[in-house]
Amino acid sequence: MLTAPDDAATMLASRILELEKERERLITVIDILQEISGTLHFVDILQTIARRLGETFGLDRSSIFLADRGGRTVRLVASYEDPSIRNLVVDLARYPEIQRAMESGETVFIADATADLSLQHVKGALARRKVKSITVVPIKYRGAAIGCIFLRTFKDGDALSEADIRFTQTVADLTAKTLRNAHRYETLIRRTKGIASDAEGTHRADIQRAALVAYLQRLLDGFAQADRAALEQLLPNTSAAELQRLVGVTMAVLAEEAKG
Repeated sequence: MLTAPDDAATMLASRILELEKERERLITVIDILQEISGTLHFVDILQTIARRLGETFGLDRSSIFLADRGGRTVRLVASYEDPSIRNLVVDLARYPEIQRAMESGETVFIADATADLSLQHVKGALARRKVKSITVVPIKYRGAAIGCIFLRTFKDGDALSEADIRFTQTVADLTAKTLRNAHRYETLIRRTKGIASDAEGTHRADIQRAALVAYLQRLLDGFAQADRAALEQLLPNTSAAELQRLVGVTMAVLAEEAKG
């Protein structure tokens, strides 16, 4: 039986271990913030978060899914184990734990994945991968789940503690805020490009109109200096095809003038 000093030493050692883990989590958050501060493209941001969570917890799988329209599918947009996956459509019927988290907006934790009745259809695959636990943390915006963080541990690895899950929830909140900022940025870029495109089109039209006026002025000046009587005698003999050809030449000249 442990003596009182031994109990105190054990408690102190346990507390020190908890503080060290808390320090590691804070460092991970700082690292994530530093990495994603260099980009506002949401795919790069999500890939960074998935990778950092996978590295921090030593996971079998760390993925981020975003909600799809209709509610029957989600999109795998970031994956720790396969970074090349960026926009894979996934049927929620295959992942009931993800569906539960998305529909309820609450974290789903499955301590023993191979024993969970809802995952019996993939029990063999989970056993081959030596999967231990599954944690699905929803990413929420204005109270609604817009995606989720999916974490899967090895049987021989460390289990996620309650503090680890709370940390992942903090990362999910950070992800939601970052996604909102990235969305605003990309929307702004699209609008800016649209405005620039409209302005460019307006400017081009103004140049074409100026070129048309200048061309007509030159044409009228040339006509005034020519023998009008001779031109009027030739006009009735001009064929419709020839007039059409002259129109084509005129439009070609306008296009060249508009280029500046």
